[in-house]
Amino acid sequence: MTSRIVVTGGAIIRDHMGRVLLQKRSDYGDWGLPGGGMEPGERIEETMIREVKEETGLDVSSYKLASIYTGERMHYTYPDGNEVVFVMFLFDVIEDEQKESLQLIFKSVDEIDIATINNVQKPIFVDLKQGESKLLRE
Repeated sequence: MTSRIVVTGGAIIRDHMGRVLLQKRSDYGDWGLPGGGMEPGERIEETMIREVKEETGLDVSSYKLASIYTGERMHYTYPDGNEVVFVMFLFDVIEDEQKESLQLIFKSVDEIDIATINNVQKPIFVDLKQGESKLLRE
């Protein structure tokens, strides 16, 4: 089966204490960062802003590109058997002030249990816990 490429924009939203906003998704029931797929004609920043609004209700006013994930770690097989490879653009966002989420919670990076994170985003949380900070990730 051939994998298709999916470009996504997501946000690492931190509160004033530096904790990361996690959402419990209604579709899979696991935890992760807000974000989703790019629509035709959209800039990647617009994708992230739209997805954060749809999934959390938060308006993003200030952000910067934090990292880009590509490569084998971004390969994912959906429960229906469809295979994709994500190209994931992540932005750092400072929380200013919640719809596709069952629950939203801020946690310090040390408190996050990687076993509860959705499979696609596990590499992100491994890197966050290890303090990885380079822009391009594989």
